[in-house]
Amino acid sequence: MNSEVTLQVEYKKYVCVVCGYIYDESEGDPDSGLPPGTRFEDIPDDWVCPECGVTKDDFEPLEE
Repeated sequence: MNSEVTLQVEYKKYVCVVCGYIYDESEGDPDSGLPPGTRFEDIPDDWVCPECGVTKDDFEPLEE
């Protein structure tokens, strides 16, 4: 018997508390070298918000 199991990957979103930019793990930030699927915790510490330039420390999980 051949049965396919599809795993649903759950991506999270994070919001910049300064400007409201939303980092979506499923989309990444290709312009900054972060491919789709890049987890927030895997983003380098020197990454900055593409909208306002603040660091990762100024992002919070987005509650949907």
